[in-house]
Amino acid sequence: MAGYLDNKEATDATIDSDGFLHTGDVAQVDHAGRVFIVDRFKELIKYKGYQVAPAGLEAVLLTHPAIIDSAVIGVIDDDGEEIPKAFVTRLPGADLTAEEVVGFVASRVAPHKKIRRVEFIDTIPKSAAGKILRKELRPRNV
Repeated sequence: MAGYLDNKEATDATIDSDGFLHTGDVAQVDHAGRVFIVDRFKELIKYKGYQVAPAGLEAVLLTHPAIIDSAVIGVIDDDGEEIPKAFVTRLPGADLTAEEVVGFVASRVAPHKKIRRVEFIDTIPKSAAGKILRKELRPRNV
C-alpha cells in the first residue's frame, strides 16, 4: 500500500516507519501458520490493565443451550472502570437469569474476562453481512 491519496496524516497513522500496515484487527496464528482475524483492536475492553476481546466472550455465551445470540461491549461502571456487558437473546421460553449468565461465563474464563452486566434483548443488531452493530448497543447504557 502506497498510502492514502493526499492524506499524509492518515498514511502515517496506518503505515509505520518500518512499512508495516496497522489495520486495527486482532489476529491469531495457528500451528500451521494460518492467520485468523478474531476481533478489532478498538473494540477491546480494557479492564484493570487487561485487554478483553468481546468476540471471545460472545463465543462462550453461545455455548449456553438457552442463549441463541449475544453481543459484548465495554461499559463504564460506577467507579469509572470499563467492564464487559453482555446483551443476550434467550431461546424462546427459556427461564434464564442474568445471574446464571454471569456464573456460566465466570466458570469458563479467567477472572478478568468475566461478564459484569447482562441485558436481555429480543435481537442483536447486525449488518447485512452479519456483523454485530455494537454502535447501536452503546446508547442503551445511558
